[in-house]
Amino acid sequence: MGARCSLVVNGRSVRVSTGDTPLEAALAEGMIAPVQMPSGTPQAGAPLAGQGVAHQGAARPARRPPAHRARPEAFRPSLPSAPIPGQEEAPPIPVAVRKGTVTEIRRLSPGIVEIVATLTKRPTLEPGHQARVTFSGLPTLTLAPTLRVDGAAEINEAVFHIPRDPEGGPVDAIRLDQPVRLKGPVGRGQYRPGGGRLVLVAAGAGFGAIWAIARAARYVEPAREMALAIGARDALDLYMRESLDWLRRTGVARIVLCADRGGPRPPDVRSGPLTAHLPSLRATDVVHVAGDVSTVGAVQVLAASVGARCYPIVLA
Repeated sequence: MGARCSLVVNGRSVRVSTGDTPLEAALAEGMIAPVQMPSGTPQAGAPLAGQGVAHQGAARPARRPPAHRARPEAFRPSLPSAPIPGQEEAPPIPVAVRKGTVTEIRRLSPGIVEIVATLTKRPTLEPGHQARVTFSGLPTLTLAPTLRVDGAAEINEAVFHIPRDPEGGPVDAIRLDQPVRLKGPVGRGQYRPGGGRLVLVAAGAGFGAIWAIARAARYVEPAREMALAIGARDALDLYMRESLDWLRRTGVARIVLCADRGGPRPPDVRSGPLTAHLPSLRATDVVHVAGDVSTVGAVQVLAASVGARCYPIVLA
């Protein structure tokens, strides 16, 4: 047999060498295009020897499996941090000392006296803060600066509502021009804007601290819901009616007065302990309570029973 011979492929005569395959002959004559494959690796779906020649002189395109597209990562929006009820705690006010003299003394009721001290520098306390107050020659008291019952106070004044023994006691020894020293703040009962309903509870002279908080809140948050419960041992010591009238004019509707002791009392004064006349507390309430240790402790228990925040101001 000769070295070369003729081969008819798809009706076309091609010359092939002895031993060549039809595929090699078709490739030599340009009847099909070679398939590019990675070096050393047969590609899936590529024509093998003897395949794909009888289709218009071109190899059938290799069928590739569909590529697996990477699944896009699910969009995960960042979630807001858990809400904090009320306002975040402000940085603590540095403890400072202020000095001055007593400039006013006024009896508000048989058991309450109002003392006004004019200081050499304005105090830096927030409404509801307490301070350690020393009147020269007398034991140190823990008191909450407040306002006069009509809301007046100069920026360099410290006004105090102090309980007194109707039969006489150390408070009666305070005199005009007596030196006074304040060191504070003390405690964490100060007013904090923001949060739920503001529930203010005062026993006796504790109304001083509550009055400062209530008045500030009406200016800062006039739309915030507010409820007050105010008590005294004797109805005669409910000295704060001028203050309460102002609160009512600003929109505070829930104000309750009560007295422990029996005897004659105005029709708007309820009988019984203060804790019996609190509004129904909610978990979202913010409670400030000021007064004697027993009253403050009882209100704290009631607030804790519903999960409400409670800020105590104990008179000592």
